[in-house]
Amino acid sequence: MVVLDRQHGWPPSREGLIQRPRLLARLRHDPGVPLLTLVAPAGYGKTSLLWEWLEREDCLSAWVTLRARHADPVQLLREVADALALAGLLVPAVDLLDELDAADPDILGVVIPDLCNAMAHLDRGIVLVLDDLQMLDESPPAQRVVAGILEHIPARAQLALASRTEPRLRLGRVRAHRAICELRFDDLSMDHAEAAELLHLAGIELAGSQVELLRQRTEGWPAGLYLAALSLSDQEDLDAALERFAGDDHVVLDYLRDEYLCELSDEALELLIRGAILPALHGPLCDALLERSGSTFLLETLAHGNLLLGPQDRSHEWYRCHSLLRDALLRELRREDPQGELVVELHRRASAWHVEHGDLDSSIQHAVAAGDAQRAGELLWENLPHYVTRGRNPLVQGWLEQFSSAQIAADPSLAAVAAHSSLASGDIRMAEHWGLAAAGGLARDIASPTLASLPAGVAIIEAAVGRHGVVPMGRDASRAYELEPQDSPWRSLCCLFLGVSDHLAGDRALAREHLEEGVHRSAAEAPNIEALCLAQLATLTSEEGDWHAGAELVDRAVTQVDQHGLGGYPTSALIFAVSAAVRSHIGHVDEGKRDLHRATRLMTLLDDFIPWYEAETRIALARAALQLADIRLARTLLAEASHLARRVPDATVFRTWLDEIWEQVDTAATSALSGSAALTMAELRILRFLPTHLSFREIGLRLHVSTNTVKTQAHAVYRKLEVSSRSEAVARAGEIGLLDA
Repeated sequence: MVVLDRQHGWPPSREGLIQRPRLLARLRHDPGVPLLTLVAPAGYGKTSLLWEWLEREDCLSAWVTLRARHADPVQLLREVADALALAGLLVPAVDLLDELDAADPDILGVVIPDLCNAMAHLDRGIVLVLDDLQMLDESPPAQRVVAGILEHIPARAQLALASRTEPRLRLGRVRAHRAICELRFDDLSMDHAEAAELLHLAGIELAGSQVELLRQRTEGWPAGLYLAALSLSDQEDLDAALERFAGDDHVVLDYLRDEYLCELSDEALELLIRGAILPALHGPLCDALLERSGSTFLLETLAHGNLLLGPQDRSHEWYRCHSLLRDALLRELRREDPQGELVVELHRRASAWHVEHGDLDSSIQHAVAAGDAQRAGELLWENLPHYVTRGRNPLVQGWLEQFSSAQIAADPSLAAVAAHSSLASGDIRMAEHWGLAAAGGLARDIASPTLASLPAGVAIIEAAVGRHGVVPMGRDASRAYELEPQDSPWRSLCCLFLGVSDHLAGDRALAREHLEEGVHRSAAEAPNIEALCLAQLATLTSEEGDWHAGAELVDRAVTQVDQHGLGGYPTSALIFAVSAAVRSHIGHVDEGKRDLHRATRLMTLLDDFIPWYEAETRIALARAALQLADIRLARTLLAEASHLARRVPDATVFRTWLDEIWEQVDTAATSALSGSAALTMAELRILRFLPTHLSFREIGLRLHVSTNTVKTQAHAVYRKLEVSSRSEAVARAGEIGLLDA
């Protein structure tokens, strides 16, 4: 039941207001609590929600919308008593008014207890609403009146407070006894259905995805959604207008200036405008930004006041502006600083502060935002292993994308970062490109103390590219190893390349030594390098016949990959390939198949990568395919590996591995033909030439046998495959895996 009292500020109409059943359910959840508070900035629908709630409740109610005059506690109590009396909730009102007219009324000891006792005789629920409670923020006497009413309110009555600021009441005990229902701006933010209804009533018809985009852009702020509707109403291209809509839209900007910004002091406005470059505001950080003190207190005051600014953490040390307000503040900053010089300086100050306080990500982000390639390059290079070896390379690439190619090439540190980031993502051509740029920068700026570790970084890229074979790769890695200090995280990568070089060149003992050192060095700081070293050790160990020890090594490698989110790195392909080969060999078929598929998927992302890496990956996958009885896949992989192996002739073990696996594949394929139907090795050699356009005579010349011998062996192949022609023999051999598809 609602008693309309327009004299005291009740809303005259519900027409055009949005139904909010989920919030009504919150208000109805515990009807016995004596206090309801709705605290949010302007435009969140606090008044409308209370009105809707009272319309639906079976209770008596009275409403007072507070104004400046209510700072006088006598005037406040007089109008509260009038509203209660008008609603029939106060008996006898005349005696209370007489008490207030006394020369020095005892408000707290007599008037308020009598006021509350006068409501206690009713057998129905009673709600007293005090709207715009923030009007009493500067009047402690009026605040004591509200606290007194709360203290003495009778059992069946409720006090409902709507405010743009935190009520100046001691609510600790009330909260402890669960005697309060609190709704804040995040509760009052509109959900998808409410936003869609508001936009519909405002005359804007949008698809569901468009509504959600706008709801996220406004963070569900009802006033923001309505302002968006106003802005969009006269736009011909609605999609483009939606993409452009932000807090710097003139409709939103005018509202924010009138409703919020115009009331701020110059000091507060400067803090917010300059602090808009920050995703979150923090007192000491803002002090560094503004080169002054006092920001902590000012932020606390602003967060308490009528502003779209609230604490981001429970300790109230970090604060966040509503995104539309931040957009508007950035617009004001651009107006003050059209050349952008101040913005650059602010980002540099923020970067320096974050370095001092150990927040590396934020420091780099601000250096990037400042367009400071040198500072960003130095920070990234000094800490690059922290990113590229721990699954955070996409973050590095995102930062690099904010610089032009010319900016990257001009700074040796940034070029080296780009080289190693490209290497980690499997793009060897760009790794080589940026490595050359870094080397050129070193030649120009060799005296710079900030570039002391870059020569090793460039040498590592030269080793990784491996254009001249695995032995030169080992020499480059050895040079990089010696250039770096004992505790350098880059030494683990050097150990990997040294171990691979030794292994593929045939020196297993030295390879094991380097790879085990690589595992030890990378265990804490570089999980991707540790996993690659473990995979190479697993290959070496399995090659020596100890497949179960190899299985333990690949288990450790795959665990590192999965724990550190490295499964999407293309350079993890070799790890999964070795795991597939080892696990399938010891009978773990399901795990072998899973890792084979993971490796195959990642391998497709490697375009002209390091030859030895791609060859070894395919050889390992061929081993797995052979164990999993996929002869056709094994042949395809071996053919590709053979082609790649020719690009690294000093990797002598490749020939041994390839010969061994080709023989196993041929044996496995011919075993499908039982008894006398099995093909001999001579017949298999003939079979491989049948898909070509060579004649029998030309095949004989290639194999150094007579034409008659080729014919005899070819016809033996036809007979054993149960076909009558060369083309049928090729098709049948492809079906059973004797030839590539």
